Amino acid sequence: MTQHSRDTPQFYLTAPSPCPYLPGRHERKVFTHLVGERAGDLNDLLTHGGFRRSQSIAYRPACDQCRACVSVRVVANEFRPSRNFRKVMARNADIVGEQRSAVPTSEQYSVFRAYLDSRHRHGGMADMTVLDYAMMVEDSHVETRIIEYRKRGPDSGVTGRGEELIAVALTDVLSDGLSMVYSFFEPSQVSRSMGTFMILDHIARARRQGLPYVYLGYWIEGSKKMDYKARFLPQQRLAPSGWLRIDAQGDVASEPQD
Repeated sequence: MTQHSRDTPQFYLTAPSPCPYLPGRHERKVFTHLVGERAGDLNDLLTHGGFRRSQSIAYRPACDQCRACVSVRVVANEFRPSRNFRKVMARNADIVGEQRSAVPTSEQYSVFRAYLDSRHRHGGMADMTVLDYAMMVEDSHVETRIIEYRKRGPDSGVTGRGEELIAVALTDVLSDGLSMVYSFFEPSQVSRSMGTFMILDHIARARRQGLPYVYLGYWIEGSKKMDYKARFLPQQRLAPSGWLRIDAQGDVASEPQD
C-alpha cells in the first residue's frame, strides 16, 4: 500500500433504502472512514462540506433527484434567545451540565434505553444493546465529549456536579464549533423540553470556548421531526454555493459565508 493510498480517504455509496423522513422517497449516502492520525482534520473538513459523523464513519446524503437534507449550523455569538427559549432555560435552572470524556456508563445506557423505547421504538436504533451503545460512544477517532445533564443537588454549587441523570449529549469538538452527534433524555422529563435546552446549552458552551458555530446536523423542510432546527437563529444552511445565512424563519438566504 502506498503512502498516497493511506492518506487519501476512499468514498463509498450505499444502496437505496426507504427515507426515514420523507414518505415515499428513498435515500442513498456517500461515506468514508474516519481513522488514523488525520481523522480529526478530515472530520473538520467533511463537516464543513455537509457530512455527519456516526462512530468512525463520516456520511452525507447522496440521493437521486432530492436535495432536501440541508446542513445547519447556529451562529453562536449572535444568537439571542427568544421568549420561549428563555422559558425553557428558566424551566431547567435546576439542571447542571458536566462535560466528561467519551466514556459510556450503565447509567447513561439506562436513560438511552428509556428514550428509545418511548420515542423511537420502531426506529433503526431500537434494538441497540449496551454493547452497541458503548460502541456509539467510544468508536471515535476525533475529539469527542459526553455532556451529562443532572438535577442540581445541595452540593452542586461547590462540586459543580448534579445528582439524577436527566439527559446526555455526545458532542464532537471541531476547529470552528461543536457538532451535536446524538442526544437523548429521560422521557419522564418531557415537559422540560430537554432537546431544546441541550442545544441552548451547546450554544452557550461554544460562545464561552470562542467557537463560532454549533452544528445541528440536517434540517429538512416539510419534515416535522426536523422543524425545531429552524428556530435557532441566526443560522447558516449549506447550499451548493456555500453556507448561506438565515436571520429569520422564511428569510431568503444571504450571500455565502466563509
